[in-house]
Amino acid sequence: MRIAFDHQIFCLQNYGGISRYFSRIAEEMIGLSHEVGIFSPLHRNAYINDLPGKVVRGRIVKEYWPRTTRLALIVNHVLGQHAMKEWRPHIVHETYYSRFSPAPKESLVVLTVYDMIHELFPESFSPRDSTTDLKRLAVERADHIICISESTRRDLIQLFSVPEEKLSVVHLGFEQFKPMSDGKQVKPVKPYLLYVGSRQGYKNFSGLLRAVSSSVRLRSDFDIVAFGGGGFSVREQELIGELGFSPEQVRQVGGDDAVLADLYDGARAFVYPSLYEGFGLPPLEAMAHSCPVISSNTSSMPEVIDDAGVFFDPARNDEIIGAIERVVYSDSEISRLIERGRKRLDHFSWQRCAQETLSIYQSLQR
Repeated sequence: MRIAFDHQIFCLQNYGGISRYFSRIAEEMIGLSHEVGIFSPLHRNAYINDLPGKVVRGRIVKEYWPRTTRLALIVNHVLGQHAMKEWRPHIVHETYYSRFSPAPKESLVVLTVYDMIHELFPESFSPRDSTTDLKRLAVERADHIICISESTRRDLIQLFSVPEEKLSVVHLGFEQFKPMSDGKQVKPVKPYLLYVGSRQGYKNFSGLLRAVSSSVRLRSDFDIVAFGGGGFSVREQELIGELGFSPEQVRQVGGDDAVLADLYDGARAFVYPSLYEGFGLPPLEAMAHSCPVISSNTSSMPEVIDDAGVFFDPARNDEIIGAIERVVYSDSEISRLIERGRKRLDHFSWQRCAQETLSIYQSLQR
């Protein structure tokens, strides 16, 4: 089978969960002896740069010139569409939402939908954001749609009225990061709670701050380390001060996967206060590093985490505090969660993700 992945996400992301997803399933399908082509003439993605040269139809650029991302997407679409037409794939898997499909007319089109955040939390995005319109167009033209969780599948049916027979659920895989080998990562002296990812509205980082600040024990005994998401904004810095934290007690850390691995390894617990996630890889990453998981009980989180975490209602301060205190002050609870986390990871692998995706491709050709 000849399988093509379009350019979109590889042009937009240097790193990121979606581009990692496509690069990993491409890698697995190459191992299963299928012909795979990634059509991204000018990309900046680190993951596909590690794939065999003949797979990637394009070359890496460190960065686009300032204010040229939209132009780069247009150039990639035109050049990629032409190259894909000559290659004549059986399946074109669109990597993100665009107004026009790069797929040749004779190819079957598969689309992955990750979440419905733009539709459920429009206030978190610019009024000029066109993701919802582009997503709807991509959903309508696709022959089949893969959802990365049952939660996303339900949301897609409810919000876009997509027929159930057009949808399948395929869970993502995960990978364990290698910690820094040179030992240069500075370990916090004080025990800390780890937060990972962006901190915009629905991610509810402020809810975590408010909960910890409301507990005398937690505020006294623990720091909070936020990995990724860029430096704290002025408003976040103000909130940290208003809640009674010292500036060094709540810290933002950036870096690569090795830095994140070290942070998982050293944390007393990983806390996931998000109001909504289409899937959510960080809990699995935490489990892989024997870091106990404490999570909100909304959207896909119970589906992914199952019995390997302690849950709370993210709208209730007392529940967040109770869940965190139940874990961090109990060595037996931490041991229980670590053991259940190891078992839970058996349900998620890139091999399984790729094989289930491949089965969908094959079913469309029958």
